[in-house]
Amino acid sequence: MVPARQGPLPLLRGARGCRGQEARHRGLRRDGRAEPVSKVAGKTYPQVETRLEADHVRAFAEAIGADPQAGVPPTYAAVYALFSTAVQLYGDEDAAVDFQHLLHSEQEFSWTRHPEVGETVLARGRVEEDVERRNLRFLTYATSVDSGGEPLCSSRMVNVIRG
Repeated sequence: MVPARQGPLPLLRGARGCRGQEARHRGLRRDGRAEPVSKVAGKTYPQVETRLEADHVRAFAEAIGADPQAGVPPTYAAVYALFSTAVQLYGDEDAAVDFQHLLHSEQEFSWTRHPEVGETVLARGRVEEDVERRNLRFLTYATSVDSGGEPLCSSRMVNVIRG
């Protein structure tokens, strides 16, 4: 288990030694299907534990204009589901994510229930798909979050990376 990262995430700096061009392929196969791009398609990253601290939740709620007394805002899932695990993907040299050409295109969340302030959650990220179509790389990343062994939330995001 990997502890949650404290402090700001170095997401905009990119992965050390990572060159997005190394992961490029030609594009579509002869049958019209997208060409797999990297070694990370299907890869699951280690579980990350995050405690939903009251002061962090309150600051987040105030920043988005939500009532800080109303508990954990639904959009806080971006913190405990995506950001806590995506740093593993973005730091993975095999993923070769080129931040200079990255566009965050889709994001969705689904909950079985919303977490409580003070709760500890476990998130695990997985690369669902990594393909290239017409010189654009589509990297689909999904997370599953649980608490106390029970499912809590899942998320999915798609990054489009220009080749």
